[in-house]
Amino acid sequence: MKNCVIAQSGGPTSVINASVMGLLRRNNETRVYDKVLGGINGIEGILQEDFVDLSLLTEEEIHAVTHTPSAALGSCRYKLKDAVTSKEEYERLFQIFEKHDIQAFFYAGGNDSQDTVRKLAAYAKDHGIAMNFIGIPKTVDNDLQVIDHAPGFGSAARYIAVSVLESFLDGLVYTNNGIFITETMGRDAGWLAASGALATYNGRRCADIVLLPEIPFEEEKFLKKVEEIYKTKNQVYIVASEGVRLPDGSFLAATKAHAHDSFGHAQLGGAGNALKGLIVDAGITSRVKVLELSTLQRSAFHLVSPVDLEEAGKLGAQALDLAAAGETGKVSILVRTADEPYTVEYTSTDAANIANHVKYMPRDMVTEDGMNITEEALRYFRPLTGELPVYRVLHHFHDEKK
Repeated sequence: MKNCVIAQSGGPTSVINASVMGLLRRNNETRVYDKVLGGINGIEGILQEDFVDLSLLTEEEIHAVTHTPSAALGSCRYKLKDAVTSKEEYERLFQIFEKHDIQAFFYAGGNDSQDTVRKLAAYAKDHGIAMNFIGIPKTVDNDLQVIDHAPGFGSAARYIAVSVLESFLDGLVYTNNGIFITETMGRDAGWLAASGALATYNGRRCADIVLLPEIPFEEEKFLKKVEEIYKTKNQVYIVASEGVRLPDGSFLAATKAHAHDSFGHAQLGGAGNALKGLIVDAGITSRVKVLELSTLQRSAFHLVSPVDLEEAGKLGAQALDLAAAGETGKVSILVRTADEPYTVEYTSTDAANIANHVKYMPRDMVTEDGMNITEEALRYFRPLTGELPVYRVLHHFHDEKK
């Protein structure tokens, strides 16, 4: 008997299940392994020998799982220590692999997950164990090195862009529209917040200001720009990453407290609420709304990017091909070869090139003032989300005809 196991780790995405099912479909075609086992709740579940036999799924069930958000196998945030520190854990894990005739391990996840792939491949090599360890990338944050973009990001970016567009239209209905702030995920890298710049109405961007963790937040400069835009347009739309930082590197959300409870104690909110407090305290306007997208942006399959879904499945299938070819300690990745028409090539890289590294937004993708995204940079984002909806507001149409 020759089996393999696949597991998921870290935060879910809209398309992580497509990667798992892509691998299963490829094995159903090639029969490289007798069984494809699913490890429930990642490494934690495997250590408990908690498996499900994915090979028993029908085509109808495979289709359903592919089109289901979140992590169908469950997930974990378990960081595997080094083999010296956790010798017994490694021994236990490889005993389980041997017991269940597992000859290949596939891990779908981000930086830490690929670090697990790296460590297990190195341990097997050092101990003369013939096993293959292959990573499948995923993260809505899009902060993985080497790969052009991570599966899960395109769908999250699409959700953010559509949410910005639709909430922007919601803010157009009054004569005094105020200021709207949308807060996205992205503690260290600003890719998700930047995707909000894709939202356009009548050929113009909805987001007046986009704030990223990579660009130090300057309060005076920010408030001046907000006030100028508000006086001109009677409306300001801001997209902010949760990880917006002050020049000293501290998080804006952790250092700016403006709300107080009934006892007068400061209540810390997110970056969006911190920005709201600054705007209100500056006397610009008290009409400020904050929308925190939170986990909605990573599990919104109703707005899944078709490109993202397809690529996630192909990366899973390629992972199986890599193991079948004898590769180990590798991650299945893609690289972009053209923007228009959009094309990619599927290849691989050492897990060490992704593990414990962060891909930040390049400075040349950000406007000179540090508060929006360049038009050239949007060419990177557009192919990943698919076409966005086109809407028409009649009262603005009436104003344009005057």
